[in-house]
Amino acid sequence: MPSLPGTPKELEGVEKALLALSYGVHVIGSRSSDGTLNAMLADWVMQVSFRPRLLAVSIENDARTLRFIRETKVFTVNLLHQKDGVDIARKVVMPSEAKKVKGRSEELASKVIDKLATIPYGLHENGCPVLDQALGWIACNAVEFFPVGDHTLVIGECVDGERLRPGEMLIERELGWEYGG
Repeated sequence: MPSLPGTPKELEGVEKALLALSYGVHVIGSRSSDGTLNAMLADWVMQVSFRPRLLAVSIENDARTLRFIRETKVFTVNLLHQKDGVDIARKVVMPSEAKKVKGRSEELASKVIDKLATIPYGLHENGCPVLDQALGWIACNAVEFFPVGDHTLVIGECVDGERLRPGEMLIERELGWEYGG
């Protein structure tokens, strides 16, 4: 019998080990070629080069964010603050396109949610959102896309950024959520 959401299941050893990895919690800001903005919660983000400064972001293949980044070749990475990043994470965790949630009615599936509607932000000169309450942010130009299973690894060259306030980055285990295994 298939496992239903919320149904406990027995985890494989490799899944248990992968779930022990630590991930920061980020909001990826993007825009479409027509200027539509989007925000997506992301855990799998890391620096991969000093010269040039490059970040790797792993994004689900069917994500709106990936479509937008492919169109415009720009995005922002907003690091959420340990102190109050949980509130932002809760606002952006669900997909913008309701059709991604299985079992939705046709009427509900057609909705697109503006996840930025209740989050204070500005725009970087590349047109992507920079969250006012982030710990810091990095603006990137997408330079390469690598298919990696059910995700695409986007390599972004860091072209701008700023640490906005002191403190530590929110990490996934502090949320009590998991995205791994």
